[in-house]
Amino acid sequence: MRILSEYYGPQTRFDKLNVDDTIVFFGSARIKSREEAEAMVAAAERGEGDPERARKALSMSRYYEETRELAKRFTEWSKTLDEKERRFVVCTGGGPGIMEAANRGASEGRGVNVGLNISLPFEQSGNPYITRELSLEFHYFFMRKFWFIYLAKAVLVMPGGFGTLDEFCELLTLIQTHKIKKKMPIVLYGKDYWSKVVNFEALCEFGTISKEDLDLYIVTDSMDEAFDYVTRGLMEYSLDQPGPSL
Repeated sequence: MRILSEYYGPQTRFDKLNVDDTIVFFGSARIKSREEAEAMVAAAERGEGDPERARKALSMSRYYEETRELAKRFTEWSKTLDEKERRFVVCTGGGPGIMEAANRGASEGRGVNVGLNISLPFEQSGNPYITRELSLEFHYFFMRKFWFIYLAKAVLVMPGGFGTLDEFCELLTLIQTHKIKKKMPIVLYGKDYWSKVVNFEALCEFGTISKEDLDLYIVTDSMDEAFDYVTRGLMEYSLDQPGPSL
């Protein structure tokens, strides 16, 4: 019954608000906004915190701010496409950090946005920028992942930890094995971060993936490149195919 409720509940809300499909942002719950990171640095300089941790938070805060700006740009762009249906709505895991940044940017772009929260003993709680009617909470990770991918027409993977890696690798696996047949632009955002965290080229070198698998996504540090790549892909592959699909 709980699994069924985690299917029909979200479906009812998406239908009610005419949400056809989404642009999904994955990323860390621990990345701070620039404002919060600067406050940490100031506190550390007063002897009230760890200076190294504060400096690291400030350095990583660029990803919060760039996620926020990208989500705003996607939202403003999507609102020009259809007056009746809501196309390519920003969707996140609903928590703090990168998720908050994307919901915040979409809200600043005056668009509805989705938060697919998960019940966890730490870190995860719904951020205040999610459209209230589209703030959903899941018990099961697999149902939450279903809704991420079923509605998604594009995915941006920002710096993140185990959860982000899990979501990204599962998405690539589903595409590689043709369980997902729709064409989706996928962006791995943050060259310096991802070059140190994963080495998919090594998998190709050792023969455990094909060279063509590296073409399933792009890696970039540029907001303009990410925006252009995603919107171009959406116009080519998804504009005339509204609604969820796999």
